[in-house]
Amino acid sequence: MSAYEFTALDARGRNSKGLIEGDTPRQVRQLLRDRGLTPLDIREVAENKTRKQGGITLKRSGGFNSTELALFTRQLATLTRSGLPLDEALTAVSQQSESKRVQRITLGVRARVIEGNSLASSLAEFPGAFPTLFRATIEAGEQAGRLDQVLERLADYADRGQALRSKLMLALLYPVFLTIVAVGVIIALMTYVVPKVVGVFDSIGQELPPLTRGLIAFSDFLRGYGVYMAIGIAAALFVFFRAMRAEDFRRRVHRQQLRLPLVGRLVRGANSGRFMRTLGILFGSGVPILDALRIGSQVVTNLPMREAVDAAARRVREGASLNKSLAESRLFPPITLHLIASGEASGKLDEMLDRAATNQERELETTVAALVGIFEPMLILTMGGVVLLIVLAILLPIFDLNQLVK
Repeated sequence: MSAYEFTALDARGRNSKGLIEGDTPRQVRQLLRDRGLTPLDIREVAENKTRKQGGITLKRSGGFNSTELALFTRQLATLTRSGLPLDEALTAVSQQSESKRVQRITLGVRARVIEGNSLASSLAEFPGAFPTLFRATIEAGEQAGRLDQVLERLADYADRGQALRSKLMLALLYPVFLTIVAVGVIIALMTYVVPKVVGVFDSIGQELPPLTRGLIAFSDFLRGYGVYMAIGIAAALFVFFRAMRAEDFRRRVHRQQLRLPLVGRLVRGANSGRFMRTLGILFGSGVPILDALRIGSQVVTNLPMREAVDAAARRVREGASLNKSLAESRLFPPITLHLIASGEASGKLDEMLDRAATNQERELETTVAALVGIFEPMLILTMGGVVLLIVLAILLPIFDLNQLVK
């Protein structure tokens, strides 16, 4: 039995779209007619392949976002843990969701499970929705007979990732909003308010203070060339992001990121945390360490760090320990390497990997919170200083005029 998307006409001639299960398209059409619908289009649910065109990857079918994936995994883990058969659990998950995309993909997975496929191979039919990490971990859980436990670990992994992203987004939302407002206010003052105020000084005939002349010159520059500056910045950003598609250029940029004092620390911490968390859940679920390293490297977004993981995997294959292999690159935090060494010595590598990931995530949150705490008052002080300069530039000629009158 497969899942089908349909478009049909009801008795009033209105379009009706939805999902329905059936063995063949012919049976689906008959089921629709039994409901009083006239079928127009019937398509079996399947993941559309990605294709490349002109160097740009185009995906014709969207997958899950991070929130949907976390919710799907948690619901499926809860239902399977309660003893519900897998096909019924997938049916319940699809009925619980209000997203048509989630319903379509979940029913597509269920249809393949009913056909006798494993859950991992069924998820593999929808690579845009389920990352390699999820498919490999579930496959290991099915082979070990611990699917419910593995799903619980995946659900915890997805929840922690979603919670960390939410915390970072909330921490950065206010500073970004404040920066946009501050820049907008300054531009409005310089291009609209200042010209109208200082225009009254043109008829006085006196020499204006240097601060006022500089303010007028800067205001004239923004009014005359502001649009071209905006176009130039937009073009530069377009060229930069276009160049970032080239691996060599992206590697150079990522290497420079690691060399910056504060940015490098954040990049190393974020990538190390994701990698350790992924490696811990894969290794703890029974995935061989070499396969876990190969899959885990995919969550490392910084190219030099990803290449360091690949090099470490080659050393592990030759018989070296994991902590010494990762230490060769000098890109991973020392405390993380010490925890890995402790895990290898005690036989609790998965536990130490989770502890290392938790440590990196907490450090990342603390660093971001500290930076935001420093940035906000600095931005307010900077904004106040700029406004003070504008006010002084306007008031100084007035003070000089008063002196002349006296």
